[in-house]
Amino acid sequence: MLPCAVVGATGYTGQELVRILLGHPKAEITVLTTRQDTAIPLHELMPGVSKSVTLEVRKYSFPEVKRKADVVFLALPHTESMETAAQFIRAGKIVIDLSADFRIHDTGVYEKWYGVKHKERKLLSQAVYGLPELYRDSIRKANLIANPGCYPTGTCLGVAPLLRDGLVDPDSIIIDAKSGVSGAGKKLNPATQFVEVNENFYAYKVNRHQHMPEIEEVLTKATGQAVHLTFVPHLLPLNRGILTTLYLKKRSQTRVADIRKSFERAYAKEPFVRVLPDGRFPELRDVQGTNFCEIGFTSNPDELGVIVITAIDNLVKGASGQAVQNLNIRAGFQEEEGLAAL
Repeated sequence: MLPCAVVGATGYTGQELVRILLGHPKAEITVLTTRQDTAIPLHELMPGVSKSVTLEVRKYSFPEVKRKADVVFLALPHTESMETAAQFIRAGKIVIDLSADFRIHDTGVYEKWYGVKHKERKLLSQAVYGLPELYRDSIRKANLIANPGCYPTGTCLGVAPLLRDGLVDPDSIIIDAKSGVSGAGKKLNPATQFVEVNENFYAYKVNRHQHMPEIEEVLTKATGQAVHLTFVPHLLPLNRGILTTLYLKKRSQTRVADIRKSFERAYAKEPFVRVLPDGRFPELRDVQGTNFCEIGFTSNPDELGVIVITAIDNLVKGASGQAVQNLNIRAGFQEEEGLAAL
């Protein structure tokens, strides 16, 4: 069994990660940490966990995690992971970071969007972006894996193959994405309180969401030229899931059949991407609680527009499930271990 630690186990992504790892046949949770001084029995934090599970979530201790774990998952807030990650990399551990701290390789861009100076610039060259469908070969050898954001996961899987194959224009990408409230995390925020969200639906951070530069960097690598986005995220009055609608412009020579071939060529062998038949489009209920991304698309032969729709669970494929998928790739396990039966 591969000993694993979850640093920051009490947040939404941390708890989801614990839930998945408890069912993993080849990974063992050896340490769970929190900022709180008082230890919390796991079955109190997560009542669905069996009483036979004796794990506790304890105050973070670097020496304890170093001693007990070979793989360290960092489920910490953005801007708070970089120094912790560096400590564990120096200690020879595999680090899977669920924050944004190592996703963006341009430190100037990171500092502009996250408002802090990056303290571990030298580590950025070692960090591999953990989107398996695009970077699997690099993930296999990486000791620092930057787990993607939820919006970038649904977006990049929906458009990267089309850009890579030169089928759509990189200058005209419109992202209309809608997320459940858990995507905002547990931190208290008046905008995500029940009375603000219930019976409501609204856009936020229009064209200024911190995931924009992450998406642009990934898609620019896919196409080899600068990508420009319009990104409008919305908050749905539900717990989990992201539905992303992408409005794209075809190249003049692109046929509808080329779009399907591009998706099928990219994802036919992917265990967690489902390209839907013509006329079918993703629904959140079909991916909630799973590590799947579903993709549907439509395009009229006599029009330049392409509409691609993707659906993921923001806590699973958009965060903790993808982190375990990265663990499986890095450790040489079957990719579906611990994820197939979610």
